[in-house]
Amino acid sequence: MTTAHTLAESFGTLDALMAADVEALQEVPNIGPTMAADIQAFFQQAHNCEVIDSLRRAGVHWPDVARMVAVAGPLARQTFVLTGTLVAMSRDEAKSRLSALGGKVTDSVSKKTSYLVTGEAAGSKLAKAEKLGVSVLDEAKFLQLLADAK
Repeated sequence: MTTAHTLAESFGTLDALMAADVEALQEVPNIGPTMAADIQAFFQQAHNCEVIDSLRRAGVHWPDVARMVAVAGPLARQTFVLTGTLVAMSRDEAKSRLSALGGKVTDSVSKKTSYLVTGEAAGSKLAKAEKLGVSVLDEAKFLQLLADAK
């Protein structure tokens, strides 16, 4: 799924996206602080707003998108970041399993991250998680969490 599609599903309308603050943007999967700030800055630039208004006056309209509904489950309201290589499953399978249990998976560690899941050769995300006080799960603890959450 592209970032644009994820943003559309998260906000539903262009107007809602344009009005979003940095905190709301960071709640979107795979949107970190830098990208959130860049998106907000884009919509705050007068020229960009003028172009959007001109397009609307010319008859261009962006369709509303059905908003993504949070999945309920034992891991609802939990945000996970995966780093390193997992042995027991692919990263896509880990993401699917977390999503099926209601968890949200993002690509960047932030203060809103609930857990960093570390595989072999975990990199800079581990250092950032430790700095922010984010709970770190090695693969064995992650697999146990998945088993307990069923």
